[in-house]
Amino acid sequence: MVSNPWGRSPRFLWALVVMGMVALDQFTKAYFSATIPFGAGMEITSWFNLVHARNTGAAFSFLADAGGWQRYFLILISLLVVLPIAFVCLMKRTDPVQRWIGAAVVAGGSGNLIDRIQTGAVVDFLDLHWRGLHWPAFNLADVWVVAAALAWLVLSVRAPSGPKAAVGETRP
Repeated sequence: MVSNPWGRSPRFLWALVVMGMVALDQFTKAYFSATIPFGAGMEITSWFNLVHARNTGAAFSFLADAGGWQRYFLILISLLVVLPIAFVCLMKRTDPVQRWIGAAVVAGGSGNLIDRIQTGAVVDFLDLHWRGLHWPAFNLADVWVVAAALAWLVLSVRAPSGPKAAVGETRP
């Protein structure tokens, strides 16, 4: 029988994956910031561009023009999301699927948190568009957070795995 070296230390593997995702996010942001001038873009397809944009606000540039206080507010919100989820994923007995969804939230939140702390703005470089309609530019950290949210949504609406006990009823 082949032993799984990660089976005994899934938390270590979780931490390595999160660090790898954060590193990939930071590398791509640095790469596109260095190769595409700020405010410019490079057409890849008729519906996808690589751009160099910065967002001082939250999703969809919410609070972007708030005058600067939003940097500290969004750093605080990020910490209030990332730290408890990381704690639960690493310290509590958690369903493996939930733990990996949490890894995506922690990696995405951490990647954008690093940007906010370093520069006060998140670097975005992915631009989807169709017939003149542009989705706001985003980055890998955003992809991971949205994918995690969608996964949690799917898990929350899936059919229960067994019959539910009525209030006051005990199961054998």
